[in-house]
Amino acid sequence: MKTVFTKKTARPDPELLTLKAELLEAQGDLAQAYRQFDQALDPELVESCVYQISAVKARCNYLIRAIKERSPDTAAAAGLEGPAAWT
Repeated sequence: MKTVFTKKTARPDPELLTLKAELLEAQGDLAQAYRQFDQALDPELVESCVYQISAVKARCNYLIRAIKERSPDTAAAAGLEGPAAWT
């Protein structure tokens, strides 16, 4: 009788999937904030856009760090290695 070994597939970490989804959403928010900044004319509105961009960048940095901590091998495969910083 021949023994058949099946390769177990690792289940994706639900928290990691959530973090990645949040990062994609934050990247979309950042693109939207830059579009609003590009169209802002009033100085107060420009200032508001700058604060919004800064806040979304901070959120992206946090999510990238959290993804790296959760799965270092996935971070390397996704090109997220190195310091997390949106400039």
